[in-house]
Amino acid sequence: MYDHFSFEDATALQNQLAKQLKFQHLQGISTIAGADISFNKNSTTMYAGIVILNYPEMVLKAFALETFETNFPYKPGYLGFKEVPALLKTWSLISEKPDVLVLDGNGILHPRRMGVASHFGILADQPTIGCAKSMLYGENHVPENVKFAKTEIKSYGETLGFAMRTKMNCSPIYVSAGHLITQEQSLEIIKKCVGNYRIPEPTRIAHEMVNNFRIGKLKSGYHLINQPLTLF
Repeated sequence: MYDHFSFEDATALQNQLAKQLKFQHLQGISTIAGADISFNKNSTTMYAGIVILNYPEMVLKAFALETFETNFPYKPGYLGFKEVPALLKTWSLISEKPDVLVLDGNGILHPRRMGVASHFGILADQPTIGCAKSMLYGENHVPENVKFAKTEIKSYGETLGFAMRTKMNCSPIYVSAGHLITQEQSLEIIKKCVGNYRIPEPTRIAHEMVNNFRIGKLKSGYHLINQPLTLF
């Protein structure tokens, strides 16, 4: 999908896509999804996983797994070009789309407002939230060592997201609106997704599923959780 792109092409597309960003309050959220990617170092095969959970109960309902081949190199700020094609292929397997999707990466917390969550959100016309494990961009002060303490992450006075502490004595996570949702609602939703771990349940479970897929414990396809898992 993007293998023929140079980084100059990719920058131009990010700037173009950023003009399409919309932010609005979501109503009646009952399902939430998490997405993650896994791959072996120096491999062109991307293993993509999307899990769907009830919200706010965080009960797993279904998951989809798929592979995609890409030669687009990894470079900070261009993650969408490596991961979004695999995620879109996986997304196409899901018959009943979730109300909102959380991606392991950034939304508008990005130099060109086009992290992987924003990139995916625009192409899929889907409300998305970025939830990253490390800070890519912006000015930040570390939040207090208290659960759900937060600080705004800004660039030139604009709020691009939040650093939020999900547990005491753990590094914060970085939450930002992707597309078709507001910054404030993104933060409140992620708070309700936090369980016993630093990483919120949607992306944490997606991470586990996709790693099991990569090592051969799960097969590709769409799986309803009330059916037996398809294991090798």
